[in-house]
Amino acid sequence: MRLPSQKMNYRPEVAAMDSEYSDPDLAGLGETENGENAPVYCICRKPDINCFMIGCDHCNEWFHGDCINITEKMAKAIREWYCMSCRAKYPHLEIKYRHKKSKDREKETERDENEELIKSDKRRNSTSSVSKQQIKRSARMCGECESCSRTEDCGQCDFCRDMKKFGGPNKVRQKCRLRQCQVRARKDDKYKRHKQKQRHKDKAKHSERLENRDYSSLRQCLGPSCVQPARASSKYCSDDCGMKLAANRIYEILPQRIQQWQQNPCVAEEQGKKLLERIRREQQQARTKLQEMERRFHELEGVISKAKQQQIREDEETNDGDSDDTDFQIFCVSCGHPINPKVALRHMERCYAKYESQTSFGSMYPTRIEGATRLFCDVYNPQSKTYCKRLQVLCPEHSRDPKVPADEVCGCPMTKDVFELTGDFCRIPKRKCNRHYCWEKLRRAEVDLERVRVVRTL
Repeated sequence: MRLPSQKMNYRPEVAAMDSEYSDPDLAGLGETENGENAPVYCICRKPDINCFMIGCDHCNEWFHGDCINITEKMAKAIREWYCMSCRAKYPHLEIKYRHKKSKDREKETERDENEELIKSDKRRNSTSSVSKQQIKRSARMCGECESCSRTEDCGQCDFCRDMKKFGGPNKVRQKCRLRQCQVRARKDDKYKRHKQKQRHKDKAKHSERLENRDYSSLRQCLGPSCVQPARASSKYCSDDCGMKLAANRIYEILPQRIQQWQQNPCVAEEQGKKLLERIRREQQQARTKLQEMERRFHELEGVISKAKQQQIREDEETNDGDSDDTDFQIFCVSCGHPINPKVALRHMERCYAKYESQTSFGSMYPTRIEGATRLFCDVYNPQSKTYCKRLQVLCPEHSRDPKVPADEVCGCPMTKDVFELTGDFCRIPKRKCNRHYCWEKLRRAEVDLERVRVVRTL
């Protein structure tokens, strides 16, 4: 059977070609309104092609559906169609129809369309009678229980609190719990339980298959002293057998490799040993130097105690006072005020202590150095929770100079050519000696600074 794919438009050129190659017994020539020749079809012998037509599968002639009483719907069920003349000439030709399933499908589609139309009419009637607003129902709503008929959210459950209209972040994106269908929820629970049971059954069947498997065709596990068959996609029956075999191989190979490593010395290890020896040598040198500085510290204390025992000489006091130049003035490096040369050192020391006490140098940890006495101040400040890290001799904040009595001698060791000691001491009263002001403090600070430099190398 042949059906025209679309309505055929008449053209004189195509009509002339069809008239030349058409059968002269069946097809004649007709005359159109304009007087032109056109091919004719069907038993009516008319050139009309603007209606439904069906073609014969034997003689290839086209027929109007109205002339032979065949509609377009009926033609869909026909697979091969032959005209009356061909069937009369050749009796073996018969009209063949399509399988009945196609007809059943068409009927089912018509029924579905009718049912959808009926359902849509019912929904329209129900929505108009119940409320003006249309209630959208998803596949998880039965439309009959109380939860499905509810239209407002409770505003109290966890899903409502998550909604934007109730001030939530809108992350869960779930419907109000009171609006969730109870009937479908029960069905979902039943379906989940059924799935769980089915999985349990499948596992039991799988275990039975493994038990009933013929192990004679499987290869043996490669694990040590194991006689079990190996798994399908592995060389071992379990992970433990594989780990045991790997451990045995390591125990066999590792001692030999260790001996090889020991025979071939490592360059980095040798360099590390040399570096460690050099560091230990430097530490030993620093310790010996620290002991030397500690010895000098005790010698200085002995010199100071010996100097305190000297007697005051009045002639040195008068000579020193006559030799001072009273007209010469200098300026303080801290405050910038002009000062008398006689009291210049005292004034500068006091200004420095004043400004230095306004700052603080601290650490969270106290000083712990073996063999070092009286090095850092280490006074704890509870407000800043730190320990003072100035030298104890020079700290103006926590250690002040004691008052000097009137009969105390200066006691500074005298030198010749700057560095050579003469063995004599300054015997001027300490209050009046401006040349050797705070000489004990400065000598102690010099020794302590040297000790700090040695400690930093440790």
